[in-house]
Amino acid sequence: MSAETPVQSTGTFARLRLRFRDWRGTRPFWAGLFTLLGGIPIAYFPYATLKLGHMSLAMATTAGAGSLIIGVLLVTLGLTMWFQSATRVFAGVAAILLALVSLVISNIGGFLVGFLLSLIGGALALSWAPGEPPVEAAGEHDGADAPTGEAAPDNAPQDPSVAPQFPAAPYEKGEDGEVDGVRAAGGHRVG
Repeated sequence: MSAETPVQSTGTFARLRLRFRDWRGTRPFWAGLFTLLGGIPIAYFPYATLKLGHMSLAMATTAGAGSLIIGVLLVTLGLTMWFQSATRVFAGVAAILLALVSLVISNIGGFLVGFLLSLIGGALALSWAPGEPPVEAAGEHDGADAPTGEAAPDNAPQDPSVAPQFPAAPYEKGEDGEVDGVRAAGGHRVG
């Protein structure tokens, strides 16, 4: 490579993927996805018609409207978890309650598929906690974390492989020959 070789920038797909990854990391993404996916079978199965040859099998129940309402609410709660992460506790509790109600109202919770997905999504929303902001990078300190708790002296060596030399504190001998918390004779640590 020469100095005149143009630098290749990151592709559009890679940039979008990294932006999506950053966005996904700041909210309960998987909780919203499971809750959203759980609402679809709960709302769909009561209105589905299965065709076997010339025979139609309708899954409609008298509680079709209730199933549709529960499914739409679960999809809405999943989107709420993505775009309003501050309401994740409310959305998680509501998703768990709606999943439990769907067992009775909507064909055993969308044949247990929607029930399980919504239940897992609600539990993930309750357990998610926002991350801490990244700490400053190592090496950007001003000597504040020197071994003594005080800043290193100005005449300290600048080579990081050389440990700074600080004057040793005088040791006082206590009772029974102890020197600064260590027994001199037996080698057993005290305190």
